[in-house]
Amino acid sequence: LEETPLPESEPTLEELLAELDGLCGLEQVKQDVKSLINLVKVRRLREEAGLPVPPMSLHLVFLGNPGTGKTTVARLLARLYHAIGVLPKGQLVEVDRSGLVAGFVGQTALKTQEVLQSALGGVLFLDEAYALAPASPTDYGREAIEVLLKGMEDHRKDLVVIVAGYSQLMEKFIHSNPGLESRFNRFLLFEDYSPDEMLAIFRMQCKKGCYQLAEGTEELVRDYINEENGDPETFGNARGVRNCFEHILVAQNNRLAAMESVTKDDLMTIIPDDVLYARGKLD
Repeated sequence: LEETPLPESEPTLEELLAELDGLCGLEQVKQDVKSLINLVKVRRLREEAGLPVPPMSLHLVFLGNPGTGKTTVARLLARLYHAIGVLPKGQLVEVDRSGLVAGFVGQTALKTQEVLQSALGGVLFLDEAYALAPASPTDYGREAIEVLLKGMEDHRKDLVVIVAGYSQLMEKFIHSNPGLESRFNRFLLFEDYSPDEMLAIFRMQCKKGCYQLAEGTEELVRDYINEENGDPETFGNARGVRNCFEHILVAQNNRLAAMESVTKDDLMTIIPDDVLYARGKLD
């Protein structure tokens, strides 16, 4: 169970939308989030004007492979919901099956209740939610789902739940239970990153860490990312890019440690050999 603390000064809606725009790729997701925020804003205006508003669920299903930015967007969405006055606190509580399900009768309900309590006023982000689908009639995942659904009903004003996971497994999971189906009817699809987007993520990592790429390095980085990305089961999109970045830094650190004197420029520069060492192309 992981709770993301809120920053000390609260950002404005405009600042949060700018942060959303600054994320790499995810164009359709950005559009969907903005439409959702607009929908909520107009709904509130109708309420203030005394006009009828149709029932609307703010709970969401995030579909996509690991490393496609689902947690990042969930965290932003919690803060966006808070900024427009939908959620009183706007914190994100992240959990998976192990955070809800216990090994003994009756304990799962207590564990799930505790998680729900900690998420009140914000967003409960349930990753790999399909793992709760009961594998057998005695599976405690069923109990966790029931407590979750009751909690969503009891705390309609101050709890939003986002469930996330692989597309096919999540659709099957949502349609396995009428209660889930009625509460989760809004789906956001997180596409895998393209090679250009993954290279852009790598560049952002460099910028954040004050690293620069020497001439001829970027093409080798692109090749490395594409080579690693050949196995989608183990690569994992942005996570895979971060792993490549870390392996390259290990190679750079080993090279620098062997040098007699190191300049600030050396500390900041990644050269072609660093990438080749990381890829196992040099000894």
